[in-house]
Amino acid sequence: MKLTPITERFILHWGEMGARWGVNRTVAQIHALLYLAETPLAADEIAETLSVARSNVSNSLKELLAWRLVKVTHLMSDRRDHFETSKDVWELFKLIVEGRKQREVEPTLAVLGECLSSPDMAQETPGAQQRIRETQEFIQVLTTWADEMLRQDPETLMKLLKMGAKIRNFVRGE
Repeated sequence: MKLTPITERFILHWGEMGARWGVNRTVAQIHALLYLAETPLAADEIAETLSVARSNVSNSLKELLAWRLVKVTHLMSDRRDHFETSKDVWELFKLIVEGRKQREVEPTLAVLGECLSSPDMAQETPGAQQRIRETQEFIQVLTTWADEMLRQDPETLMKLLKMGAKIRNFVRGE
């Protein structure tokens, strides 16, 4: 696959953003490439297009598969595995939010719950106890809200986001 200047810029930027979000740069670049690609790509095509080692591509694809951001597909008369990702930005957003919730939010809520139910909690200062309870409550409220948003279809979600911006402007008096 030959990259155009815009495609190259998008892929490089997505890699930079991935690194800022705690995702390996190559993983993010491969996802961006598959997102923009018109057809599924084989691992060797990805490696050649992005000028990265085939082993790096293999490991990155495993990570993307674990996040359910890519899937394996096969093409007639080609025995190699090919990879593709959804072209629906809302579907990708939901997968990323669900993955982060599972890997980051749920373990944090579990630890907070363990701390709050531990007999050792009584030894903590009242301030520390309060902040741990507030943190748990805050994360639970955000999680409930996020779950509700993820259940919405894209059209409804877009309307809710736009309505939220209007409400913010109204509250600010704009």
